[in-house]
Formats: sequence, structure tokens, C-alpha cells
Amino acid sequence: MAAHLQSFISEECRIAINQVASFQLHISDVYLFVACYYNEDMDAPLFAAFFEDQAEVKMEHVKQFLRYLRRHEGKICLPVIQRPNLDNWGTGIQALDSALELENKLTKLLQDLKTLASGNSETDLLRFKGKYLDKQKRNIGYLEQ
Repeated sequence: MAAHLQSFISEECRIAINQVASFQLHISDVYLFVACYYNEDMDAPLFAAFFEDQAEVKMEHVKQFLRYLRRHEGKICLPVIQRPNLDNWGTGIQALDSALELENKLTKLLQDLKTLASGNSETDLLRFKGKYLDKQKRNIGYLEQ
């Protein structure tokens, strides 16, 4: 009986997971756009490959969060996030600065989710999302170089 009760997640955590998944989807879209923007140029900067790789990684993270919701009988309801209205990423500094800002926002969402999960004693959720904060630290470190 106790195992069945643990399969459900709190409404606050469900909403937070949807926010994280939606924001990861947003980042994936932005990174894909940036990668394609720079790959059109024969002199593509080295970080173009990072954006292409991270677009796929973020999409995989979205899938993992949505699967987590479904396994725990949570409703999927992704909030809409406005896309950036940049058509020209300039020399690349703007793209890197935007990426750093996105990664910092995602880190904040993940930390908020951790706080909610801790407050609700949702240990399975704490274990699940633990690896994502570590990945965030690596991405932020790369972008800050």
C-alpha cells in the first residue's frame, strides 16, 4: 500500500516538473536554432557543435522528465515559453551570453524543484533530478570560459 502512495507526486512538484520540462524544451529549440545559424557559415565557431549537442541533450532531458511524470501518474501540461526574437546572433558572444542566462534560469528551476521535493519528502523525485543539477554546473562552467 505504501509503495502505491509513493507513486503519486504532489501537485506543486507536478507543476514544477512541467515547468522544468517546458524550459528544457525551450532551451533545446534555442540551441538548435543557434547551431543551425552558425553551421550555415563555413567558418562556424567551435561552440556551434556544443549548441547542436546540447539541443539533443536538452530534448532527451525533456523526455525523461515527462516519462517521470507519467510513471508517477502526473498530468503533463507544459507552460508556453516565448521564443527569443533574435534573428542574428552576431559574433557569437550574444549567443553564449544568452545560453548562460538560459542555463542559470534552468538551474534556478531545478533548485526550486529540489526545495519542493525536499519539503514534500519526495525522495524518489530528489534522486531522479539529482543528476541534472550536476550537468547544469558543467554547462555553466563551459559557457563561462
